[in-house]
Amino acid sequence: MTSLLEHVEKSIQSHCLFQRNERIVVGVSGGLDSMVLLHLLYRLSGKYHWRISVAHYNHQLRGRSSDADERLVQKTAAFLKLNYNIERADVAAFAKANHLSIEMAARKLRHQFLALLSKRMKIRTVALGHHCDDQVELFFLRLFRGASGEGLAGMKWKSVSSADKSVQLVRPFLDQPKEVLREYARREGILFREDASNASIDFQRNRIRHELIPLLNANYQPALKRTTLRTMEIIGTESQFTMLAAVDWMAKKKKPPFSRLHPAVQRSAIRLQLLSNKISVDFDLVEGLREITGKAFNVGSNTSVSRRPDGLISFKSSESEILSNENLVEHALGKRKGKIVFDGVQIDWLHLTLGIPLYAPAANCEIFDAKKIGAVVLLRHWRAGDRFQPIGMKTSVKLQNLFTNLKVSKEERHRRIVAQTEQGEIFWVEGLRIGECFKLDKRTVRRLKWSWRRV
Repeated sequence: MTSLLEHVEKSIQSHCLFQRNERIVVGVSGGLDSMVLLHLLYRLSGKYHWRISVAHYNHQLRGRSSDADERLVQKTAAFLKLNYNIERADVAAFAKANHLSIEMAARKLRHQFLALLSKRMKIRTVALGHHCDDQVELFFLRLFRGASGEGLAGMKWKSVSSADKSVQLVRPFLDQPKEVLREYARREGILFREDASNASIDFQRNRIRHELIPLLNANYQPALKRTTLRTMEIIGTESQFTMLAAVDWMAKKKKPPFSRLHPAVQRSAIRLQLLSNKISVDFDLVEGLREITGKAFNVGSNTSVSRRPDGLISFKSSESEILSNENLVEHALGKRKGKIVFDGVQIDWLHLTLGIPLYAPAANCEIFDAKKIGAVVLLRHWRAGDRFQPIGMKTSVKLQNLFTNLKVSKEERHRRIVAQTEQGEIFWVEGLRIGECFKLDKRTVRRLKWSWRRV
């Protein structure tokens, strides 16, 4: 029988979760899941030369118990001779001040802490201990909230942080049941603390865990976990297929009529356009835009959206004129080199290894860290509200302010091409310096040569 250590090692390799010599932040609560994760990654770190840092967030929700969690994490990190970082916050006070549930407030503050810590330490990967039992609970949580297919697909092995898109969250236990982790902890003598609040049915997730799932297991489907995970996989892949069909439709200059698209593709096309403009999406908004042409829907105090007959969304605000997503092209950088032609601009890209010397600097040519950009890029035009961090600057700023300082006319702003990662972070703006977060550094393994010209 394959041990948990061997199984997790294979999952890390097959899903490309970590690279050799990588620096990793491990989020450790002191509970079973995260303590087992920390010990497993520590055992594998010698083989793969990982440098692990421990991060613990004390929510101060359980008094002495919360402090005991913190002490256990601190002692364990010290015993393993690992760097550790601990932060505290009054989650209850934050939840009350911001009209959030305790669960939402705790999650928001915890993810902010992990993202800020990672950025400060210049680490891009955070490992979390979510397992397949968490997936099943999440499925029912989101089902009751009326989530989309993408939401019902659950957590991914790798995803971007909700607090910072440059930080990647990794979940090596996503196919492991909790009882396997518990057995490993018992056999290896791993200390952990049980969170008493997990037994309280005041929280909806706990009611699902302690009441609904046992009821369904006992009276309706003994193999509930397996069938739910299978359903999530089916929903996820079909949702991804629909999304790719929507991306393909949006990329075409001569688009098939929106009215002839399948309703699922229509919804995905609308969702993509809204999300790319940082607008919260719900079913009623998407359906309203899908079914009615030209009607304006308020999505904020100063912003409204409407759908044109061709299926593209127009955005109107008090700060800008009507803008549209008419141009949005997704391009995979999977080969050694390639070419993209986008709205009168030709971009030639080429992957370079460290063994190949850099080309001499030239006009309209930049060199990026290929790993930081990833396998997929999206090209579009500037939109009001876009933020960008040019190389040399400590923080991101509004592109609009950069254009104003450089005296770029309004007409020219809308002609400028913007390139962003799959996670939505802008790494290049035509005519400006490259993005700070995508420059070459001592950890660079592959480089991306990026040349462009107007055709």
